[in-house]
This record gives sequence, C-alpha cells and structure tokens, in this order.
Amino acid sequence: MDMDAFYASVEQLDNPSLRGKPIAVGGGADRGVVAAASYEARVFGVRSAMPSKKAKILCEDLIFVKPRFDRYKEISQKIRAVFFEYTDLVEPLSLDEAYLDVTSNKKGHQSATLLATEIRERIHSETGLNASAGISINKFIAKIASDINKPKGQKTVEPHEVLDFISKLEIRKFYGVGEKTTQKMYQLGIFTGRDLREKSMEYLETHFKKNAEYYYNISRGIHNSEVIPERKRKSMAVETTFQTNLSSEILLEEPLKRISATLYSRIEAAKIKGRTLTLKLKYRDFTQATRSKTVDYYIYTEQEIFALARDLLFQEKIQDSVRLIGLSLTNLNNEKTDKGPVQLTLRF
Repeated sequence: MDMDAFYASVEQLDNPSLRGKPIAVGGGADRGVVAAASYEARVFGVRSAMPSKKAKILCEDLIFVKPRFDRYKEISQKIRAVFFEYTDLVEPLSLDEAYLDVTSNKKGHQSATLLATEIRERIHSETGLNASAGISINKFIAKIASDINKPKGQKTVEPHEVLDFISKLEIRKFYGVGEKTTQKMYQLGIFTGRDLREKSMEYLETHFKKNAEYYYNISRGIHNSEVIPERKRKSMAVETTFQTNLSSEILLEEPLKRISATLYSRIEAAKIKGRTLTLKLKYRDFTQATRSKTVDYYIYTEQEIFALARDLLFQEKIQDSVRLIGLSLTNLNNEKTDKGPVQLTLRF
C-alpha cells in the first residue's frame, strides 16, 4: 500500500485553498529541496529531492509549504491502524508506504485484490486521503505494481502473469536498481526485464559482483523476502544544507560539531550505539562523496562522534565547495539476523 503524494495531499487536505494547485512541501529558498510534490506540480516535472530553485523554474506558480512531520505521523498512525485491522504482518517502509502480508487475514477474505480495494476505501473514508496498491506473489513485484495505476488505483499481477510483467518492465523501474546501475545496464544492452533475464549468473557476477544473485532472481520473479512487522533500525543519520557553500575544512568544522551533537541526541533518545561512522559531503554541483570509519567499540558519546567525524573530514582535502554535510551511524547494537525466506501463496 502506498499513499498518493502523501505530504502534499495532507497539506491540501488541511488547507482547502491549496487543492487543485501545484504545491511542493519543502524549503522554498534557493538552497531548499523539494520533499514532496502534488500531482498538479508533477505535471511540470517537479519531483521530490529536486532543488527548489529548479522546481520554481519548471513551475512558476509553484507554492511552497513548510513540512509538518508531526501531522504526517499522526495521519500515518491512523492509516496503519487500518492495516492492522486486516493483518498483523505489516512492514512499514516509511510514513506513507507499507507491505502487508494478507495470505491469512483477519477478515477471512479469499481475494487479495478485493481486500486491497477495501483497505483503500477505508483509508479514504477515515482520512480523506487516497492510496494506491500493488498486489502480487512477493514484495518486489507488489512494490512495482503499486506505481502502475497511481493515483487512486491498484494493479494486480497474478502468478501466471509475473514473467510477462517483468519481461516488459523497463529496467529503470526495477526496485533496487538505482540511477548509476541503470546507466551501467544500458551500456551493457540491458533495457528491460527480458534483457536482464537473458544474462547468465556468471555474466552478472562479472559486472555486478555481490548484487548479481539479486538481479538474476528478480528477473525471474523470485524474491523470497518475507514481510517483517518489526524491522530493526539499521542506521541513524543527520545532515544540513548550507545557505552558502563552504570551501574549506576549517569552515566545515563548526557545522560538523553541531550535527555531531544532533546525531548524539538522536541515538541517545533511541538508546542505540554504533561502530561505523560515515561522513557525507555534497558539493556545489550535487556530486557526493562519503568517507567511513569502523571501530572495534560502540560509538556513543558526543565527543567520540565529533572526534571521529573530524578525522574523516580532514582525511583528505575536499574537492570543491560544499553545499551539504551529513553524518550517519551504522553497525548498530540492535541488529539481529532475519528469519528465513517465505514465499507467499494466495488467491487473486
């Protein structure tokens, strides 16, 4: 289940004067970034993660609205409450999206397609918002299918349709295939699922290393990842965008100290620790660089975070002026091994 333009739709729901207009949730300043765009804005090419400056060029009438995450969380909880009326196997991906395993559901429905329709109707009646759904034999295909008939729609890919569905699917629409990998696949003559399925495991291992098995399997409709209701956090991150690009490590040191303090406050609140700290730098041309260090103890204090972050900052000279800096902590002390895979079987 995937909400349609969730943040933007919430703003239009709460403020009727915004309905039917192109809006973007995020910072409207030149250094801002679009967090979400309404469908009226998407017509002009405005997308999430786009610089606000570019978004305003694409859509002169674009209205920027400051995000209200407390409100989004409030509505997200109502939506999840609906999910749990149908199944306890709910795996949230974000505030606006979740996997539901309805193989055995609380309503006794025999049709996953009709069940998805009912859930979408319930969400609309209780929140006033629209959701789309993808229904299929596993998470990978269901995720892709949820985008097919957006907004206010759903797509069912039945078992006998899976291979044909994947064969015709553009490789750029494959969940888990990013922009860089897409470009690499294009260079190798891989444009569709059919093209990917024609490649042997040996070929994929040569070109994609550890991801070869994943690509080999999904091109055949195989994705044995079960719906996990309580997925442990795997990282904690914080970042900040500067109003003016900073061009030296000395100038970056003070903001690095501030986000180190913010990261510390977050891990303390979550009662977690980690062993790997990663520094992210985004340059003025939007290219990114990361530097990481793993230690043999759990990083926990603010002083430890800043000391390691500072070492990473001065590890090598920055290549250009920096517009964004970020820190993330991984290898957390709450990680555990997932259970074995389960293939879903249900009527469509």
